[in-house]
Amino acid sequence: MAEEPRIDVEINARTIESSLTPEQVQRVASALGDPGVWFATPPAPSSGAGEAARPDFVWELVGDKPHRGHIATGRAHVYLAEAHSALARPLIFADGFNYGPSDLNAMWRHFNAPYEKGVPGLLDQLRTLGIDVVLLGFDQRQTYMQANAGVAVACVLRALAERQGDTPLVVGGASMGGLVTRYALARMESERIDHQTDKYFSYDTPHLGAWIPLVLQQLAYLHESLQPRHDGAGQAELIRSPAAQQLLWAWAESASYSGQVTASPLRKEFLDDLRRIGWFPMRPYKLGLANGTGDGSGPHLKPGTPVLDLGEGPLRLVARIQPDMGELRNVGAIGFGEPVWTSATSHVAAFDGAPGGTLDAFGRVADAMGLPVQDRFRGTCFVPSVSAVALARDPRHWQADLYTDLRELSKDDTFLDTFCCDTGNHPHGAVSKALVEWFVAQLAGW
Repeated sequence: MAEEPRIDVEINARTIESSLTPEQVQRVASALGDPGVWFATPPAPSSGAGEAARPDFVWELVGDKPHRGHIATGRAHVYLAEAHSALARPLIFADGFNYGPSDLNAMWRHFNAPYEKGVPGLLDQLRTLGIDVVLLGFDQRQTYMQANAGVAVACVLRALAERQGDTPLVVGGASMGGLVTRYALARMESERIDHQTDKYFSYDTPHLGAWIPLVLQQLAYLHESLQPRHDGAGQAELIRSPAAQQLLWAWAESASYSGQVTASPLRKEFLDDLRRIGWFPMRPYKLGLANGTGDGSGPHLKPGTPVLDLGEGPLRLVARIQPDMGELRNVGAIGFGEPVWTSATSHVAAFDGAPGGTLDAFGRVADAMGLPVQDRFRGTCFVPSVSAVALARDPRHWQADLYTDLRELSKDDTFLDTFCCDTGNHPHGAVSKALVEWFVAQLAGW
């Protein structure tokens, strides 16, 4: 039986705060930089993206049922196709993971950004094909995915009510939005509600799980404990959120946590719920897009390499690229002469350098700290390609397959019907020529 992935922290006192003098606490907090919510930035408008189109309709949406007593809310912006005066061929495109409410104007600018000179953006191409684009957003992107799936169900039902004619829907989403809509469609099938959807798509969706370096999760918690905010969300607010726990393959619950990293009860509950309702929706033809390569080659980040390496007087702070397996492999340390906090992982694969859609996690933290960092270390794997193409594996035990060559993958090795990987390991959610042209071709005959 494989060893369980885990993390172990050593602190030379009951808590790291009690092991430091007030001056040392201030030094570490100051070194960690920006006190805002870590990893929570909206998608930046791409160069030349222009203004967002004005939606033809805006739907205010309320989830059709609660989860853990929480009823989620959201809204949809509806952009009719050229020559349409009413909804006829709806494509629902759900927003992904972040902190707070969706910014659907930013989502439009991002996914409609020109990827090639003289070529319309993805959303404009869809509208030219006669497809009505429905961008679906959530008021709390960080809440339980089951709750936001209720908003997705409400959106599907609204689209069916507003649609003229009987053309089936296309439903999917980017990042977490692909999981939320997957859950929504599967739940509707399990409840015998006809979603009338014949194509489902996921855009760099972490079907098997996503990855944020464990050491950076811990530093977010540490920063929050040393410099608590009283006027807003703390640095670790996104990391501790329900959606993060459900999405991340490995999750640490605090800066001092030692134990298994794949054992979040919320992730187990979500996966159990998915299995109960059928795992994937069965009716639609399932498409997947991955921002990473499919040839098994990652961004070549040597496991264990120090990325953040701060020496400021007696203060030393180090954070490393995730080592590859092994036992008690150091990922980070803070010390004043002697270490006061050290973190080590065991039986965790080299996720940072795996092929996949990337997140500039180390880059964001380095910028907040005012530290220089080599460009090649700014972005590490966030959604591994094998996760984005829904490799047919147990979502808790798949790290041995991180570097799988997907080019000759058999149909039985994925839960999708077809997929497309990008030509390089590009930022998570990025719009590229290869992905857009493939996706548009898949929909052209619809």
